[in-house]
Amino acid sequence: MLLYNGQLHPDDHFALPLPNRGLYFNDGFFETMVWANGTLRYLPQHWQRLQAAAAALGFILPPPLASAPALAATIGHFVQQHAQYAPTAAARVRLQLWRGGGGLYAPTTSQPDWLVTLQPFAEHSAPISRAAFAHSVRVTASPVSFCKGPNALTYVLAAREREQRHLPEVLLLSGTGHVAEAVAAAVAWIRNNTIYCPALSTGCVLGTRLGHLRQVARQLRVDWQEGLFTPDELLAAEAVFTANVAGIRAVQQVEGVAFQSEQHPLLVRLRGAEAAAG
Repeated sequence: MLLYNGQLHPDDHFALPLPNRGLYFNDGFFETMVWANGTLRYLPQHWQRLQAAAAALGFILPPPLASAPALAATIGHFVQQHAQYAPTAAARVRLQLWRGGGGLYAPTTSQPDWLVTLQPFAEHSAPISRAAFAHSVRVTASPVSFCKGPNALTYVLAAREREQRHLPEVLLLSGTGHVAEAVAAAVAWIRNNTIYCPALSTGCVLGTRLGHLRQVARQLRVDWQEGLFTPDELLAAEAVFTANVAGIRAVQQVEGVAFQSEQHPLLVRLRGAEAAAG
């Protein structure tokens, strides 16, 4: 089953109507979330990004998505229709929104269509053995670079480079040469008991898991610095890690520089505090 504009449909008999501005012009965005233990993980962070993306594109969110509680209730009701995810199994939730109506580049409405689909969730927190900086693409800041979807082709090309170079991960730089993010995760690093991460002005996606970790770090009274950092500054770190809804992954090597990331006391402490906080 899938959920389209608030209505349940069998996924094997469903077709999206045309015209579709998401298909034609990429006029939309998506959120990837995890439903577990009766709630959406990192709901405040997802809602912040979803709301900001809707505002940037001029969307008027429909009532089932118009607040954090409404979003959680909508997803929760949908998950309950799938016996395989109730009551304890976790689900990977994809919420896709695109502008309704037709037209050419100029939109004719602010009302979005929306679609929710589910997949089994698999945590992915194993260490990344090797990473390198991407050669073929860089990210660019824009009014919509913080959300998922509008710049998806950049990450497709980065993932293609990752495969061609036989690397477990590549790290993307901004147009000005600053560290931005991994292919499908935020990146951060530790040095002198401080956690560093790229600023949104690099063009990186606003990471929901990283935002949650920042809250945890604040509770631990750990210094957190966001800014514009060069590759050399990352390579001078004591530990490097990536973070997304699937997991926190310690990076063991970048451009031949080795790190003891998995065992770093601050990363161990951060992971433990996040797990304890639920």
